[in-house]
Amino acid sequence: MARVVKMFRTLRNNWKKSTFAVCVLSYGGHWLYGIHGDNVLRREACLIAREFGRHQIGPQESLRKATVILNPAACSGKANKLFEKNAAPLLHLAGVEITIVKTDYEGQAKKLMELMEHTDILIVAGGDGTLQEVVTGLLRRPDQDTVCNTPIGFIPLGSHNSLSPSLHLLSDNKVKDITSATLSILKGETVPLDVLQIKGEKEQPVFALTGLRWGAFRDVAATISKYWYLGPLKTSAAHWFSTLREWPLVREVSMSYLAPTLRPPDLPPQKPPRPNLLHRIIRRLQNRWNPPVEEPPKVEEPEQWKEEHLSTLELFIHTHNKNPVERRINDSLVICAEPDSFTVGEYITVGSKKEEDPTVFTKDSTRLEASACQLQLPEGAAGFYNIDNEEYEAMPVEIRLLPRKLRFFISAERREQLLAVTQ
Repeated sequence: MARVVKMFRTLRNNWKKSTFAVCVLSYGGHWLYGIHGDNVLRREACLIAREFGRHQIGPQESLRKATVILNPAACSGKANKLFEKNAAPLLHLAGVEITIVKTDYEGQAKKLMELMEHTDILIVAGGDGTLQEVVTGLLRRPDQDTVCNTPIGFIPLGSHNSLSPSLHLLSDNKVKDITSATLSILKGETVPLDVLQIKGEKEQPVFALTGLRWGAFRDVAATISKYWYLGPLKTSAAHWFSTLREWPLVREVSMSYLAPTLRPPDLPPQKPPRPNLLHRIIRRLQNRWNPPVEEPPKVEEPEQWKEEHLSTLELFIHTHNKNPVERRINDSLVICAEPDSFTVGEYITVGSKKEEDPTVFTKDSTRLEASACQLQLPEGAAGFYNIDNEEYEAMPVEIRLLPRKLRFFISAERREQLLAVTQ
């Protein structure tokens, strides 16, 4: 008992050192517990991946080949370590022959896609910028119709991973996000995604999976990091400071657009079985005796563009890829424009919500669906577009929808969640 009393007396007399020691031990325990939890996640994922590697293949079959486009600079330079520790072991255990290509500078992924040889799987390990470069390089190839059949896997390693919520179940644990994305590639379930083709007057087209954003909210979002010292108030402060420099922050834009097109039926995942010999002979004889009547060639109708003038605080043109499994009647892109009648308080409130989710729009916003649109900015208009969270100089552009152009791997759990939302 005397020893216990002496120990408490010592802690009381040295309370500063005792408090510091408790803080250090608590932090160390929490850190070690996190390391243990990550190791458990990796072990469970490896056990699942090992089952794929145990599948037998025929004597004429070869291992699946995967090309990985890895951006080592993503996630503040931690992307290479995260991939080697969490994704690469799963691919090796599953018996996938991987070729890792690392990018050294911005824009290199576009050039690498021009030189890419045949591969069974294309894996993008990075963020929005890396994914947008890969998609752009892929669709600029002369043989794009062939290479677009290659399924694409996305491993989220960047600071912005806008497409991840559409494909994977997200959590607060980076290791869990990476391992679940890698396992979805191994399981092989895919979903078609729409692509936006954005073409200026002179430059080559740029392709996007999420959309194009332009306006005051976009401009403020690019400056929020400057006010890091304000902590949780930085988003509201950035919007308020922007109103002090200029108000109202209204943008004028002239737009013309085409009506959406009907969505064709989904193609069967597998070819129907070939009819037997007798059925084929009878069909050929019928075609010989009663040849089918050739239909006259269809005359293409001229495109009917509709004109619209918008006065808005923000314009966002995006795809339906937020929920790629939703059944739709039309193939269309969505044009959303915020009203120009916000007060300063409403502007700050809406801006804070858009920082969390840029696709959120108010009930008074203008919403149009189209298959293509053309943007004409007023003379002297300066600024930038955000195309899949990458900055481009604002200019007159034409945006066309390429429906169901690419196929991405999706987790079965996320597909079920998205289907439940649509029902």
